[in-house]
Amino acid sequence: MIRVGIIGATGYAGQEIVRLLMGHKEAKIQWYGSRSYIDKRYYEVFQNMFQIVDDTCLDDNMEELANQVDVIFTATPQGLCASLINEGILSKAKVVDLSADFRIKDVKTYEQWYGIQHKTPQFIPEAVYGLCEINREEIKKARLVANPGCYPTCSTLSIYPLLKEGLIDPDTIIIDAKSGTSGAGRGAKLDNLYCEVNENIKAYGVATHRHTPEIEEQLGYAAGKEIRINFTPHLVPMNRGILVTAYASLKKQVSYEEVKGAYDTYYANETFVRVLDRDVCPQTKWVEGSNYVDVNFKIDPRTNRIIMMGAMDNLVKGAAGQAVQNMNLMFGLPENEGLMQVPMFP
Repeated sequence: MIRVGIIGATGYAGQEIVRLLMGHKEAKIQWYGSRSYIDKRYYEVFQNMFQIVDDTCLDDNMEELANQVDVIFTATPQGLCASLINEGILSKAKVVDLSADFRIKDVKTYEQWYGIQHKTPQFIPEAVYGLCEINREEIKKARLVANPGCYPTCSTLSIYPLLKEGLIDPDTIIIDAKSGTSGAGRGAKLDNLYCEVNENIKAYGVATHRHTPEIEEQLGYAAGKEIRINFTPHLVPMNRGILVTAYASLKKQVSYEEVKGAYDTYYANETFVRVLDRDVCPQTKWVEGSNYVDVNFKIDPRTNRIIMMGAMDNLVKGAAGQAVQNMNLMFGLPENEGLMQVPMFP
């Protein structure tokens, strides 16, 4: 039985890890870490856990936590994991970090986009980017995994096969993405109040969103060169879900079968990436509450461009589900253990 500790257990992503691990046959949560709710019963923070989790919230003492568990999930704001982690901790427990602290390999890029100094850059080269469908073998050997961001997960999985197969021009990629409000976290913010969000949709972080360099880095690996993209996220009035619509110019004339073959080359044997039937567009409602990513595409011969689409639950495959998937790989468990929830509808 894998002993689990969670720092940030009372945020949306942390609570989602708890929910998923309640159905995991090989994992038991030993530590519910939370700065805001120390000594409070976990079910008092999340009433859905009443008579399910009776444990009390503890602090974020990562040193002590590493002595008691086999794996630590850090569902925390940027900078916290980097400020707490050290060689002693990593020698005792594996770490899956859900923040951006170890996702970007160039520390200067991280510090520029996030506006903070990285406290432990020496661990960046070791950290494995935890996009399971692409880095599976490296994740299996890792002791520190950088769990990908929600937008980068959906964007990369939607675009990756066509870049890898050289079907699109990487210098023409534009990504339009939309997310539910849980993507902004559980903290109280004026922009996330009901009256601000309801009956409204807006772009934010235009040309400045922090996930931009992460997406560029991952797509750059697929393209085999450094690339620049336009990435524009939008906030929509729903709890969960991400929808990505990406555009790129084709390098040559292609058929539906050729493009579908590229997706099947990479995803035919993947449990959690579903390539939809022809002309079926991904929708967030068909993946809600699950670890699935639905992807598809549409060729536009009139403009010689292709539209690549993806939908997923930002709290599951975009955060907690992928973190559990990474844990499974790190400990040699079936990759889908605890993650086979059927999407919720309605």
